[in-house]
Amino acid sequence: MGESCRLEIRNPCSFLFIHAFLVLLHLAAFASFAASPHRTNLVEAVLSEDLARQTDIIKSLVEANDPLIEQALTAWRGGSLYVLETNDTKTPILLDPVTDAEGSAKAIRLIDGEFVKGADGKPLVFAVADLTAADATSKLRKVIKATLDLFALGNPNPAMRRDAVIKLGQEQNPDYLPFFETRQKTEQNLEVVKALSEAVATTQLLSEDESVRLAAIGRLGTMRSINGLNFLQRLETEAKAAPAKYGEKTADALHKSIRDIQDYIQWGNFFGTAFRGLSLAAILLVAALGLAITFGLMGVINMAHGEVIMIGAYSAYVTQNVFAKWFGASGRGFDCYFIAALVVSFVVAGLVGLILERGVIRFLYKRPLESLLATWGVSLVLQQIIRHIFGAANVQVNSPSWLSGSFNVSDVLLGYNRLFVIGFAVFVVLLTYLLLTRTSLGLQIRAVMQNRHMASALGVRTDRVNMMTFAFGSGLAGMAGACLSQIGNVGPALGQYHIVDCFMIVVLGGVGSIVGTVSASLGVGVTNQILEPWLGSVLGKITVLAAIILFLQWRPAGLFVTRSRSLEG
Repeated sequence: MGESCRLEIRNPCSFLFIHAFLVLLHLAAFASFAASPHRTNLVEAVLSEDLARQTDIIKSLVEANDPLIEQALTAWRGGSLYVLETNDTKTPILLDPVTDAEGSAKAIRLIDGEFVKGADGKPLVFAVADLTAADATSKLRKVIKATLDLFALGNPNPAMRRDAVIKLGQEQNPDYLPFFETRQKTEQNLEVVKALSEAVATTQLLSEDESVRLAAIGRLGTMRSINGLNFLQRLETEAKAAPAKYGEKTADALHKSIRDIQDYIQWGNFFGTAFRGLSLAAILLVAALGLAITFGLMGVINMAHGEVIMIGAYSAYVTQNVFAKWFGASGRGFDCYFIAALVVSFVVAGLVGLILERGVIRFLYKRPLESLLATWGVSLVLQQIIRHIFGAANVQVNSPSWLSGSFNVSDVLLGYNRLFVIGFAVFVVLLTYLLLTRTSLGLQIRAVMQNRHMASALGVRTDRVNMMTFAFGSGLAGMAGACLSQIGNVGPALGQYHIVDCFMIVVLGGVGSIVGTVSASLGVGVTNQILEPWLGSVLGKITVLAAIILFLQWRPAGLFVTRSRSLEG
C-alpha cells in the first residue's frame, strides 16, 4: 500500500517543470501580499507627515479585513510601531512578540509581513531602544481607535457584523456615523441592515439639530427598537429636566416612541409566553393521553404515571450517553440520538407499565382507593431506584444540533426544540386516533370502555386489552419524558411536577376523550405559562386549579363526555 501511494518522477524535465511551476505559484502569492493596496496605504500613512492624509488613509482601512493591518494599527496607537531607517530608506516594522535572551526580536515588515533579513538571508534582530517609534498625535490615536472599533464591520460572518454594529451603536459616537451610513449602502444581510439603521438613529439622538433628533426618535419608535429603548428613556429624563433645551416636540415624540416600543415588548412577551405554554401543553398532551385512555378504560388512579414520565426522560439520557460513546459528543452520528431516544423511551416506559399492570394494578380493579395508595407507593420506589442509579442531582441531556437554536419572528424567539415537541404531539395524537378508530385493538379498547361485561361476553379478552392499553399509555408517557428532557431539567422529581397537571387535564377534558384531552392540555399549559409571570409559579397553578374546580361544579363530566352503554362498565 505504501509503495502504491508513493509518487515517483522518473523524467528530470518533468521534475524541473513542476518545481518551476510551484515556484511561480509561491511568487504570485508573495506578489499579491506585497501589492496589497491597504498595506501600501498604511505604509504611506505611517511615513506621511500630513495629518489630514493620515486620517483619510486610516479611515479607509475599515474594509481591509487584514489581521496584520489590525495588529499594526493597534501597535501604532500603543507606540510600538517602529520605522527602520537603512540607506536612506524608511521601513515601517513590527517586532515579533518572541524575544531572545537580550530582549531583542525579529522585525516584521508591514508591507508584506516578512522578516527583515540581512545579506546572509537570516532574519535580523533589533532592540526597542535602537528603533524609532512612529509618531502618533492624540487626534491620530482617536482616529485609529475608531477604525479598530469599526474593523468588525467587515467581518464575513453576518452575526458578528450585527453584534459589532449593535455594540458600536450603543456608544453613540458621532465619528461612527459616516461608516454606518456607508455600510448601509452595501450591506445585504437584513439583520445587519436593521442593526445599522438602529445604530444611526441611536447616535443621532444626541444631535443638536432638532429635526435630525426628531427623525431619529420617530425612526426608533417605528422600528420598535428594543435596543434603543434605554437611550430614549434616558433622553426623556433629560428632556424633562431641561424642557427649554429640548422643547415640547421632542418630549411628545419621545413619549410616543417609548410607548410604542413598550407595547411591542409586552405583546412579544405575551406571544413568547404563549408559545412556551403551547410547547408545554404539547408535552402534557402526550403524557395525559395515555392516562386518559387507561383511566377511562380501567378506572385506575395511577399515581406512578409521573414516574413513568421520569423513566422516559432518563432513557433519553442513557441513549445520549451511549451515542456519545459510539460517535463522540458531536457530529451526525450523535445528532441521531434523540430519534433513537424516543423509541427507547417508548419501549422502556411501556415495559415498566406492563410490569406495573401485571404485578400490581390487575389485582386492584374496581378498588380505586387501594390502587391509588399502591401506585403512590410504586412511585416512591421508582424515585428511589433512580436516585440510587443516577444520583439525586439533575442530569444533563443535550439537544442535538438540529434541535438547538431558534429563529426570530418579530423579536419572539421560537426554539427548534419546542417546535419539534409541538409537531411531535400532533403526530402522536393522530397516531392514537388512528389506533383507536382503525385497528382491531382500538375497536376492542372502545368496546371495553363502553361496556366491559358485554365485550367480555362477546369474546374480547379484557385482561389482554387492559395490559396492552396500559403499556401503550405508559409508552406515550415515556416519550413525553424524552421531550421534556429537551426543554427542562431531568431529575428524580421530574414526574411529581407534572402528575397533577396530567390528572387535571384528564378530568377537565372528560375521561377517555381524545378531543377533550387535547382541549384541556392547551388550556392548562398555555394558561399556566401566561399566569406564572404575573402571579408566580405556585399561585398561578392554584388559580388554574381553582378555575377547574369551579368549572367541574358546573360540568362534572368535563368538556367532552365519553358515551357509554353502561353506567357501571
